[in-house]
Amino acid sequence: MQAAEQAQITIPEIGAVWPGQGGIYAGFIPARNGADGYHLILGDELGKFEWGPYGNESPATSLIDGRANTLALIESGGEYPAAIAAHEHDADGHSDFYLPAAAELYEAWLNLNGKLTGWVWSSSQRSAYNAFGVGFDDGFQSYHGKDGELRVRPVRRFIR
Repeated sequence: MQAAEQAQITIPEIGAVWPGQGGIYAGFIPARNGADGYHLILGDELGKFEWGPYGNESPATSLIDGRANTLALIESGGEYPAAIAAHEHDADGHSDFYLPAAAELYEAWLNLNGKLTGWVWSSSQRSAYNAFGVGFDDGFQSYHGKDGELRVRPVRRFIR
């Protein structure tokens, strides 16, 4: 993207649909651990899915990088329905969606407080038996059995 094109990009208000970006603007995720900051776009709810095999350790160990977690789950060849659904999501011509990490989901809740409801899976594993979720009703973070079903809200990054 050329500098003139970058200057013309208008970032919408938090909670508004970001035209052409595949969802609503969920805010800016600050730079962490040497990674650049980015704008988070929250896609449509895809339904309820199991997280993945109950009792199995997974390669999804990051609390902050959902993209890395999702790719690790997909590339492992395991059965991770929530991550697969997020990874396969396509909107507005974008196919770079992923299951957000626990910190990304919490940041979205902070920014969208009161605009969404229900429990949503993160891509962050807690143990062989549990993964983290965020309740959008109140921002409560907890872990749930991987064999249970929670909502999946895929996200993607916009780096400016």
